[in-house]
Amino acid sequence: MSKQTLLKAANGVLVIGLLSVAALPSAGQGRTSGKIVGGYFEEWSIYYAGYNIANLQQNGVADKLTHLIYAFANATTSPAPACAIADSWADYQSPYLPSVNGTPYAGPLYGNFAAIQQLKQLHPKLKVLLSIGGASAANTTAFSEAASTDANRKAFASSCIDVFVQGNIAAGVSAPGLFDGFNIDWEFPAAADTENFTALLKEFRSELDTLSKTTGKHYEMSFFGPAGAQNYQNIDLKHAAEQVDFITVGGYDYAGPWETQTNDASSLFDDRQDPLFGQGLDIDSTVNAYLKAGVPPSKYILGLPLYGYGWTGVSNVNHGLYQESTLPSPVLLANGKGLCTDTSGNTPGCDLLLTPGNATYATLANLTANGYSQFFDSRRIAVSLYNRTTETFYTYDDPFTVYLKTLYVHLKVPGGLGGAYVWALKDDDANGTMVKTMADGLEFPY
Repeated sequence: MSKQTLLKAANGVLVIGLLSVAALPSAGQGRTSGKIVGGYFEEWSIYYAGYNIANLQQNGVADKLTHLIYAFANATTSPAPACAIADSWADYQSPYLPSVNGTPYAGPLYGNFAAIQQLKQLHPKLKVLLSIGGASAANTTAFSEAASTDANRKAFASSCIDVFVQGNIAAGVSAPGLFDGFNIDWEFPAAADTENFTALLKEFRSELDTLSKTTGKHYEMSFFGPAGAQNYQNIDLKHAAEQVDFITVGGYDYAGPWETQTNDASSLFDDRQDPLFGQGLDIDSTVNAYLKAGVPPSKYILGLPLYGYGWTGVSNVNHGLYQESTLPSPVLLANGKGLCTDTSGNTPGCDLLLTPGNATYATLANLTANGYSQFFDSRRIAVSLYNRTTETFYTYDDPFTVYLKTLYVHLKVPGGLGGAYVWALKDDDANGTMVKTMADGLEFPY
């Protein structure tokens, strides 16, 4: 689908101007599309962010999700290939997390896992998947070894299923049926891992199907598909896709403060004005590559970021876009009214990411009231913020770009793509505006 097709389809929205979330139909009205509406929940969000599973129920986001993806469990090979709890306190030990349904946690299961149990009781159709891995070098190395032989693959998959699906969490702690499947987040396989990547997925699929014969339940498999050609070139996308129900494909991190020149981090389309034009650093290029490789459109789940990237020392030219910078942007106060002077995590009130060059949507949404101007690029379907006084530039998504991306999901090919997801749920505003916009756009196409 071309930019022109998308904009023509969105013409009614564009004429009105920025879309009001309140104008969208609410859940339970109209027709549904069957698209996946996913969101990653970071286990560590209970700490500085103070964001809990209970928040998903309180702000209504849980009513919108079809899939909750819990990040992360670790991959390990010591003493044998296995899944490992990454944070036992957050996962199943903390007795201090707020109840989802108002009933106190009785134990011995506590933490996020107990909260997930309560959430699933309230939302029996919600699928909860465990994401294994993440971007750490230790996980990447462990995946490579765990997938390297048939025996290792069997041991690894069996361990993950035993702990997280059959629910043998720890000694004396059991939670059968807690997770409905897995999301493999292997970042990033090397060229030598290509066949083993597919073989590992196949082993998981086989063992889960065997379990299904006993339980009568279908367990879902997925994997994280990176954006940017250099990151997915070592995955046999066609055959890997055959082993899974869907792929959560990154639609972000096409640019960031690891580079000195500003750019759009999550644009839908490429643009000839971009100095990096033609390098595949946009969503449409990634989608085209995956579909060309043989991934069925229905298995492609588009990733949407609930965070943005920023640079400072950016000249007031082209409202800061495609300009050189001097530094990543400083950490902001969450209310957008100044800078965070203590990023140790001991001081409340800072942007939840506590990282220079990064900011949550919840913080960025406050900046237009605090000296920043917003710019929408209709060529790229991208939005940015610029402050000429501080010479600071941010690239991010807002409800309007999210809604247009859901139109793209519907219109890219006949039948559309499979849905969309966000990284990460805690970075939305208190009302869950971005997730609700995504969900309504996916469920109620215009």
